[in-house]
Amino acid sequence: MQDNDTIFIKQALAGNQQAYRTLTERHRTAIFHIIYKIVRDRETANDLVQETFMKAFTSLASYRSEYRFSTWLYKIAANCSIDYLRKKRIHALSLDRPANDNSDGGEIDVPDYSYHPERDLVRKEQRFSIEEAIQSLPAKYRDVIIYRHKDDKSYEEIADLLGIPLGTVKARIFRARELLKKKLKEI
Repeated sequence: MQDNDTIFIKQALAGNQQAYRTLTERHRTAIFHIIYKIVRDRETANDLVQETFMKAFTSLASYRSEYRFSTWLYKIAANCSIDYLRKKRIHALSLDRPANDNSDGGEIDVPDYSYHPERDLVRKEQRFSIEEAIQSLPAKYRDVIIYRHKDDKSYEEIADLLGIPLGTVKARIFRARELLKKKLKEI
């Protein structure tokens, strides 16, 4: 097989496209398996196989025939995979090891990316607006909404608490929600 590779390499260097295809087809499966063992993702492995062959064929003139072509290709495939993993690596701060910033080593400042003042302010304003809208409802609608949505009461429990029929509770909740939608659209 090595002798055949040498022949196809010479033909490929001379511009024979079929020789390129033959070399690619001959080594594709092995290259895929090497890359897949490193990156553990089929789609990424397929992309890296393509990249490996592109790199190999752009530097085919630098291939030295005293080495096996397959070994040379495997090395390119491994390097492509390792480069991919390096680019993908997440830079994380270890909480187990001391920081390397020549500080006293006592404390590490870890950024809090979860705090968003604008979003928190908007949520507070929305809660305040909703609370204002509920308080502005007539008492018979306000009571059913508070029982249903704040106190998590069932329709039956609300009917018992207020001493009204179940149908009336449902109608009032429906009407209260409609009024709330209208009031909140105006804000």
